[in-house]
Amino acid sequence: MTPPFCLLFDSDGTLVDSEILLAEVMGDILPAFGLPFSARQYLEEFRGVRFQTIIEALEERHGALAEGRFPTLEGEMRHLMERRMRAELLPIDGMPEALTTLGAHPKAVVSNGPARKIRCAMESSGLARHFGDKLYSAYTLNVWKPDPGLYLKAAEAMGQPPERCVVIDDAAVGVAAGLAAGMRVIHLNRFPDEETTPGGAVAIHHAGELPAAVARLATQETAHASL
Repeated sequence: MTPPFCLLFDSDGTLVDSEILLAEVMGDILPAFGLPFSARQYLEEFRGVRFQTIIEALEERHGALAEGRFPTLEGEMRHLMERRMRAELLPIDGMPEALTTLGAHPKAVVSNGPARKIRCAMESSGLARHFGDKLYSAYTLNVWKPDPGLYLKAAEAMGQPPERCVVIDDAAVGVAAGLAAGMRVIHLNRFPDEETTPGGAVAIHHAGELPAAVARLATQETAHASL
């Protein structure tokens, strides 16, 4: 019998509804450091992108931060974000039930965020029990989506070949990383009027659709193997 797929989940916007919090935090902090920015700008342009990459893009448009200011900016952003997450963070609607239904599958969180942020997200949202210590951070593995290396390193750490992994990600950078890694990809596209799902990925619009989508991938694999 074929073992169940290994499920590799993004965190922000996929497992937890943190992106609006991050957008608001960045919209508050960045202008104080001389970088014009709004919460809407994050949601429309930078979802899932590494923080340093966002700052570099803004510096190209508006001028560089004063020398030595980036660590202070990042520290203040992380501190405020963690405080808001612990007070306000909720799981994505339908995700707790989906994870319970998918209980037989090995699972991991694979995020562009720091390890501390991933742990905080899982603890604050009540999802930690589904993943244990299987939390893989780009800051720890030193590779960031859309580079496929982050998902590939996480799969290796899980003892799984890429073809046995399914990536679940809401952001364009994560979907691109999963496809480039040679993995099956489910795009949790919660904003279908604004975003399109790339060819090769499976689109769902609500976490409640996830178990059925995973089951369809397993059925397709069985049918292909019997040809």
